[in-house]
Amino acid sequence: MIKNIAIGTGRRKTAVARVFLREGSGKIVVNGKDVKEYFASEAQVRIVNQPLLVTSNAGKYDILINVCGGGLSGQAAACLHGLSRALTQVDPNARPSLKANGYLTRDSRMVERKKYGQRGARRRFQFSKR
Repeated sequence: MIKNIAIGTGRRKTAVARVFLREGSGKIVVNGKDVKEYFASEAQVRIVNQPLLVTSNAGKYDILINVCGGGLSGQAAACLHGLSRALTQVDPNARPSLKANGYLTRDSRMVERKKYGQRGARRRFQFSKR
């Protein structure tokens, strides 16, 4: 049985990521797949790796991520948030560098709900004078 060193929960829009940090060689697994296989673009993979590069922990830990909800972009940002939180549990000295880059801040921007009597959140139905 492999022991988790730290657990972090990350959120972005409707995506929620549970990040488990373990001793290892730097392998990142997202929902049972390799991180490069799971995320479509290289930019999303870079987003997930960002906290490791900032704290110079690349290759020190094996990372297991369970992520659900939202789209791939929101999921990548949720992984970043969760990984940052997990790294602060392992090494409290990494907190200032992660905070300076804004990785510990939960991005609270959500999609505004659609209102009744309107076509969308703010868009109205077309007005007809005659």
